[in-house]
Amino acid sequence: SLSSVSIRRPVLAIVMSLTVVVFGIIGYTYLGVREFPSVDPPIITVTTNYIGANADVIESQITEPLEESINGIAGIRTLTSVSRDGRSTITVEFDIDVDLEAAANDVRDRVSRAIRFLPPDIDVPIVAKADADAFPIVFLGVQSNTRTLLELSEMANNVFKERLQTIPGVSSIQIWGEKKYSMRLWLEPAKLAAFSLTAVEVSNALNRENIELPSGRIEGDNTELSIRTIGRLSTEAEFNDLIIKEDEGGIVRMRDLGYAQLGAENERTVLKWNGIPMVGVVLIAQAGANNIAITDEFYKRLDQLKKTLPTDISTLIGFDVTKYIKESITEVEQTIMVAFGLVILIIFLFLRDWRTTLIPIIAVPISLIGSFFVMYFADFTINVLTLLGIVLAIGIV
Repeated sequence: SLSSVSIRRPVLAIVMSLTVVVFGIIGYTYLGVREFPSVDPPIITVTTNYIGANADVIESQITEPLEESINGIAGIRTLTSVSRDGRSTITVEFDIDVDLEAAANDVRDRVSRAIRFLPPDIDVPIVAKADADAFPIVFLGVQSNTRTLLELSEMANNVFKERLQTIPGVSSIQIWGEKKYSMRLWLEPAKLAAFSLTAVEVSNALNRENIELPSGRIEGDNTELSIRTIGRLSTEAEFNDLIIKEDEGGIVRMRDLGYAQLGAENERTVLKWNGIPMVGVVLIAQAGANNIAITDEFYKRLDQLKKTLPTDISTLIGFDVTKYIKESITEVEQTIMVAFGLVILIIFLFLRDWRTTLIPIIAVPISLIGSFFVMYFADFTINVLTLLGIVLAIGIV
């Protein structure tokens, strides 16, 4: 048996113990750290955008046809939907024993069948699986007393996002409260009526004139040149000069009906902290990544960025979920030490021999360190539940 071999050959037992410790340390370095295990819930979300439509139209023309098609899939536990202005969201929850990949494929198949019953000018429905790791771990707010939200959004994308998205273990960087540049056309109803025009005709003229198509190339005996016809409008003056209507009575331009103004694409929402508008840079971790290592590197890079930021830019930490993870894991680690001490104390009280007690003092840590290598192969992470399992295993060892 292993015990008898270890007694007869103590050097072999020492080498085996050292091997277990080495492999356990190697496995520990590759384990992710999170609060709870990574378990993907069997939830599929179908999101469909229909810009400009109110909630009643969304409900009758998009949500109901999709629900009727999706409802026939086997294994559905609950089916809920939310219809709001411009967007339909359907959440499908399956039974826990259903394969998530197969369920997602079934939903995509049913959605593709129902597309022919939907309005032709909607955005393509997006089918997404619920990801246990797709949650923000750090929120960084960017504020300024002199810059607009458009300028802050540009800085968040070009400075913060570019610098932080290369952190090992980061899946993506999201910009909350982002404002994108857009050319807004303001029309006056009285002028539209005076020229017998509608907003639809203005939209058609914009789609017709604001376009850039491939124009081919010019080939010669010794040279070859590609042709580019510049047809995209970019400035307010170019949009104001846009020809809306041309007939024998003359030319009607955009400035005759209203004016163009460069502004934000979405002005209906804003992100604030203590009443001050801002944009947020949010880090999303990869599956099984070490969240604590990500935040440690994040704070290092943030300190470097602060040295190069303009004086009017201020940053703040909205939340950091790893603080609670560190506190939870620290408490469990303390429990492990207390349990280990109690086990050793009880063994000594019953055996009353320090030499005999020395064996579990050495064997228990070796066994616990070696378990990290098994956890690595089992694709586990260091979390509250696995550490509690180690607490229970101390008594068994």
